[in-house]
Amino acid sequence: MSTVLVLVEHDGADVRKSGRELLTLARRLGEPAAVVAGDAGPALVAALGRYGATTVYPVPEPVTALVELAGRIEPAAVLLASSPAGREIAARLAVRLDAGLITDAVEVSAGPVFTQAVFAGAWFVDSEVRRGTPIATVRPGAVSPQENPVEPRVVPVSLAEAAPVPAAGLVSRRPKQASGRPGLTDATVVVAGGRGVGSAGGFALVEQLADAFGGAAGASRAVTDLGWCPHELQIGQTGKTVTPQLYLAAGVSGAIQHRAGMQGSRTIVAINKDPKAPIFEIADFGVVGDLHTIVPALIAEIQQRRG
Repeated sequence: MSTVLVLVEHDGADVRKSGRELLTLARRLGEPAAVVAGDAGPALVAALGRYGATTVYPVPEPVTALVELAGRIEPAAVLLASSPAGREIAARLAVRLDAGLITDAVEVSAGPVFTQAVFAGAWFVDSEVRRGTPIATVRPGAVSPQENPVEPRVVPVSLAEAAPVPAAGLVSRRPKQASGRPGLTDATVVVAGGRGVGSAGGFALVEQLADAFGGAAGASRAVTDLGWCPHELQIGQTGKTVTPQLYLAAGVSGAIQHRAGMQGSRTIVAINKDPKAPIFEIADFGVVGDLHTIVPALIAEIQQRRG
């Protein structure tokens, strides 16, 4: 059976959700082999094995290591998360291997064939790589992770050639202040605010509701463009794609670009004072009313039930 190389993002002890999804998809094409940057301790190896990684390759530097592994193993494909780091590494890898690259796939099938959503999810296209090792980045949330426990072997990779000296170097680092909330793409509950929140102060209600649920806060593009919250919280075609168990949209009209980033959520609840808002077309439950009245009442009810 062919090997599928998967660059897995992790936190040192566990596999991120995107990595679990990639390993699940890789099993459709062959035997998943996880490539991890840095050391692979027992906890991380066990987590990788839980999702079907038959081999774990700890590597000092991902691009050069993937180039060497691809030449040595001749994998059926190389899969990476469609994250900022994953997209950058995939592009560099495609140049180094002189291979085709397919970005932001939402489905993977034998061939390999990669399906992409275009025009904000209105159409789907199937693509194949015609030259070299197929390389693809996969959109987070494209598949529900499925366990397939195996006992992986760990094969450290020593680079035969030194990694090329980067043309740009890090000159300073500014730690990001942690919000205490789960990441948007990992959260089981996401509360998103739209233009209807009215202000940065109104968006604070979204954050308070997210905290009450123990979930993540997100926003439509209109909210981030207005500066009411950071752009990293944007959900939609030009933002992040989320597939939580519960997606609660407060004051979100439901433009097609926003829906492209959240319509795969298990349950969608919408709060909007406009009964004709497009978000109600895909909502499982809808509340027509003023979010500034409804959200505080919902927060109070959650807090009361939790004691």
